Amino acid sequence: MLEGSILQLLETAHRSTVRPIHFGVYYKNTLVALCHALEDHILSDDSTPLVITAFQRGKWYLQEAERYADIAKNSRQIVIMAAPDTGFVEHPTSQLSNVDLIGLDETDPVAQEWHLIILSPKYTAMVLCQELSDADYGARGLPATDLERKFYGLWTFEPTLVSETAELAIAHIQKYNPELAQKLSAHQQAIPPAIINPEDLSTVVSRVVDYLQTGQEQLSIPTTMRQQALDSNLLSNEVQAFLRMAQLMELGDINNPMAATEVSAIAETMAQLLDLPAWQIKRLKLAALLHRIDPFRTAPSVLTSSHTTNQQETAPSCPLVPGAQVLRKMPRLRAVAQIITHQTEHWDGTGEPAGLVGDAIPLESRILALVAEFQWRVNQQKSSQQPREEIFAQALAECRQQSHRFDPKLLDALTLLVMGLQQGLDLPLMTTKASTGMWLLDSRWQSQNQASEEMRIYP
Repeated sequence: MLEGSILQLLETAHRSTVRPIHFGVYYKNTLVALCHALEDHILSDDSTPLVITAFQRGKWYLQEAERYADIAKNSRQIVIMAAPDTGFVEHPTSQLSNVDLIGLDETDPVAQEWHLIILSPKYTAMVLCQELSDADYGARGLPATDLERKFYGLWTFEPTLVSETAELAIAHIQKYNPELAQKLSAHQQAIPPAIINPEDLSTVVSRVVDYLQTGQEQLSIPTTMRQQALDSNLLSNEVQAFLRMAQLMELGDINNPMAATEVSAIAETMAQLLDLPAWQIKRLKLAALLHRIDPFRTAPSVLTSSHTTNQQETAPSCPLVPGAQVLRKMPRLRAVAQIITHQTEHWDGTGEPAGLVGDAIPLESRILALVAEFQWRVNQQKSSQQPREEIFAQALAECRQQSHRFDPKLLDALTLLVMGLQQGLDLPLMTTKASTGMWLLDSRWQSQNQASEEMRIYP
């Protein structure tokens, strides 16, 4: 990581914090798909964001200059950093009143970085990467094609992190143009902190996944092994898009900010008690991490009509839960979407969306429904002065009072788990870390139960 680069400054600032930053390695084709998706969202949205970009060299910007002329129409201000090449300043886009160029020195570490920082009143988004050095490529040497160039960094929708990175970028711009930096700081302060609407976030994530999938379809690399590497990088980022979405849902819930993490941990332990196979446990854990993504829910708990106001008015008429639909864009997540869709079914058949009864409800959905209810009830009591053992016992008793909703065998399993918790059992808490997403996938998911899913959902 180059000393003095924006990536390095951000990593240093978070190194000793409770939330260190996790970086990944991205092929150029993945970054192109990510950036085009986020740029196109600017074109389709009316929030006029502040946009700060870095293209390494002017020639890379010139390939996108016409596109940025359109983006400028929907932006309050755009700043483009790059080591200048011929035509960098002269291009018509560069002459627009709300577009400013920063010609980076050849020795500037930011000239090795690829940035797209978007600050909008509706959402924030960022791609922040640095190209690997020649030595980093190792024995295989430099890549054979441009699309195989590799970058180290991250992408995120998290408002605090995006805003912090924007401040670092503006501070770097000040070295070249103090007046512009002052104007950018004023723009940033004028943009209210982004309170991300789940529907807006769902739209952004859906577009990112679409572009990543299109990138997979358009790959044309000479050898199968190299194509598989690029394809895998795109696939990994599709999963990361959903995990980042779930992470923001967590951050937006001040009353239960660890719900997905804790539900995932409890679900994993429950699945182990039930002796489920490893692939099914992985699938359940991922469903638990993503189980709150439905933007149409109105309840503080994601589980049940008993916590939802006006449930009959807000329930979708289609048997598919709208929020889970975005997961179906990715074939390997269709089984996860099924689990999330049916987590509101009831054991006696009175639930939604399909009115399934008993064992017709997918097992993972039954586990998720019970575990999520239990976690929610425990969380409700955390501020009380009750001992931990009593909180667990009360939450379990309240779950048992709703026996019409839950599989009795799972209630018995939860009772065993609560006994363990009361005796000091530690749960394997796992943060919603996007970089862990790929290992949660298993190739068997893609077709597992797909036929039965179609029969249940499309009667």
